[in-house]
Amino acid sequence: MSPRRVAIAGAALSDTGRVDHATAYALHAQAARRALADAGGGITPDRIDGLASAGLGTLAPAEVAEYLGLRPSWTDSTSVGGATWEVMAAHAADAIAQGHANAVLLVYGSTARADLKAKRRTANLSFGSGGPLQFEVPYGHTLVAKYAMAARRHMHEYGTTLEQLAEVAVQARANAATNPDAMYRDPITVDDVLAGPVIADPFTKLHCCIRSDGGCAVLLVAEDMMADVPKRPVWVLGSGTSLSHTTMSEWDDFTVSPAAASGRDAFARAGVTPGDIDIAEIYDAFTYMTLVTLEDLGFCAKGEGGAFVEKGRLLRGGELPVNTDGGGLSACHPGMRGLFLLVEAVRQLRGEAGEGRQVVRPDGTPPALAVASGTGGWFCSSGTVVLGRD
Repeated sequence: MSPRRVAIAGAALSDTGRVDHATAYALHAQAARRALADAGGGITPDRIDGLASAGLGTLAPAEVAEYLGLRPSWTDSTSVGGATWEVMAAHAADAIAQGHANAVLLVYGSTARADLKAKRRTANLSFGSGGPLQFEVPYGHTLVAKYAMAARRHMHEYGTTLEQLAEVAVQARANAATNPDAMYRDPITVDDVLAGPVIADPFTKLHCCIRSDGGCAVLLVAEDMMADVPKRPVWVLGSGTSLSHTTMSEWDDFTVSPAAASGRDAFARAGVTPGDIDIAEIYDAFTYMTLVTLEDLGFCAKGEGGAFVEKGRLLRGGELPVNTDGGGLSACHPGMRGLFLLVEAVRQLRGEAGEGRQVVRPDGTPPALAVASGTGGWFCSSGTVVLGRD
């Protein structure tokens, strides 16, 4: 059997931001219902034969499948941090292409912010016991500190400035301004970013992602099932995945992320180049993540990311709109944001982002090609997916 084309038929968010009234399971269910509704109702739950989920329960995705009333014959629970959802999308697309599944639901939900109100969380130092983190945890080497170290190395090697990193946060906030789902929409300036409290040198508060509640879901289907979906298909054109390191001492180069490998493979398999891409949805737990991922995906040369993010290039009306919903820096970040990247890319490619949010090409049409690239851990993993419309 020849490989089948794979399309995204439905994509949706649950309630996001501050959602004190719902459990994480409820957010999964809400997002799943909305994704099926987004597909026009033609794909009913009994037709879903694949489920991908991570980040909830001890038997994920079995617990999520039961909660949603699904009995999938194909499943994936790969968990590699923020890159999880692009990696799962790659797995699901391959399974559908080869006939191992017909309709796969990717679903996520988290009450990361509400949990803070319920109880004070403490660091789980036992997480490093016996594994590679045992060499770092005792010294208080936090996740944000690891990203900060990498940013400092890039600044040392290439002259990247704090002002350039701040530009990433400023433009993300500007993109969030007209997104009704974004948690923070008031404009900020470079000076605002620089003047904030230091979290881990060189990062101030606004260099770091927000913490929110929220969920989302994406439904991938075989091409023939799109006959039952009134929405325009968004095709999965190519994908790539890559793992790098866990222990910082095993990272070969702090200025190169695993997106260099996942992006190379995704573009090659899609048969396109970075220059063909209209919009980029990039995991942005920290400003440096956006900058270095743009380099590693090939949108600019290594070391040129600082100059690349200047002059409004990342705005919805810029040369390369990036994180058009406001990203994890301003819109939402409930723990693992990778699936939100795919939802936003689908909305933009369909032309459904809404007034004031929709990216429009010079000919007046919506974007034709998008890339979504998720990063997990502290540049430990990467998944990149190229999406397109006919």
